[in-house]
Amino acid sequence: MKDAFGTPQSLLVLGGTSEIGLAVARRLIARRTRTVWLAGRPSPDLDGAAAGLRALGADVRTVDFDALDPERHEEVLGKVFTEGDLDMVLLAFGVLGDQANDEGDPPAAVRVAQTNYTGAVSAGLVCAGALQNQGHGSLVVLSSVAGERARRTNFIYGSSKAGLDAFAQGLGDALYGTGVHVMVVRPGFVRTRMTAGLPEAPLATTPEEVALAVERGLRRRSEVVWVPGALRVVMAALRHVPRALFRRLDI
Repeated sequence: MKDAFGTPQSLLVLGGTSEIGLAVARRLIARRTRTVWLAGRPSPDLDGAAAGLRALGADVRTVDFDALDPERHEEVLGKVFTEGDLDMVLLAFGVLGDQANDEGDPPAAVRVAQTNYTGAVSAGLVCAGALQNQGHGSLVVLSSVAGERARRTNFIYGSSKAGLDAFAQGLGDALYGTGVHVMVVRPGFVRTRMTAGLPEAPLATTPEEVALAVERGLRRRSEVVWVPGALRVVMAALRHVPRALFRRLDI
């Protein structure tokens, strides 16, 4: 169960090598989280991530999870929940894709959509059902400001995040009153391996700053968290820019 400060004692990270996911795990371990599951494809990176968290004093286990294999999600994730209640699930997996390439390679574009949206719907529903069965817990979903309005330069990724964001909000409404808290996190440009080499956007942030925002959001039981907070105002304005003008903006 969560402590008096709202810190989860146990955490499942879907996307066990995600830099943001691991930053959240490190921050929560420093605040008393003691059991962490890292779910991802078996790899030296996953093993290294687990070792790094163990060095911080947590009991860390790994589980073989593939976002693109939804047929196994219930079996794989169900086994994690049989080991004991989980206070928090962090849905942190996703791919950026290569917009210039993917526009001419529909199967590649589909893989982006399947990872970011279809895989997340499957894993999210499995975990939400398990949290509801135990009667408590938080499901934290890493969305993106890219899903607020599709841009010419990344509309494949942005559309997948738009779908994920709408799904998570609806799921939160469906679970309201059950004891399960759903929180959507909308970071802007985050400096990670995934964005390395890309032009940095205004109001860029870091995995550690996202982790801090997640911790604060959990404490406040927020439903939506923007990182940084100023993006809420920026996106509110961009949402209403006429389309003919929006498509000419260099963003």
